[in-house]
Amino acid sequence: QVQLVESGGGLVQARGSLRLSCAASGRTFSWYAMGWFRQAPGKEREFVAAISGSGGATNYADSVKGRFTISRDNAKNTVYLQMNSLKPEDTAVYYCAARIFGSTSAAKNDYNYWGQGTQVTVST
Repeated sequence: QVQLVESGGGLVQARGSLRLSCAASGRTFSWYAMGWFRQAPGKEREFVAAISGSGGATNYADSVKGRFTISRDNAKNTVYLQMNSLKPEDTAVYYCAARIFGSTSAAKNDYNYWGQGTQVTVST
């Protein structure tokens, strides 16, 4: 069982930056590939980025490539999402997710555990 707690969301102006964090419980954090997803009002939850257990492989949605960076610190059981050049269309609730022994999948159904989400609002 893994518990995930996101933090770092907030209100930011367009072209600004935010860094989201996701703290995980448990001693085997490196066994889990980690992903970030987001859900805007009235829309489906969509993939943002994922990182392998070792941190050696990453995967990004086309909409965030070059602007967002996913990273992890296995010693701190934490995964990060650095978001730069934010746009109003990035406004959503951002969720952290974990899948054991998995690849950097973009499919939300591949993830076993989810956090409660953190709101990111980008103003014009």
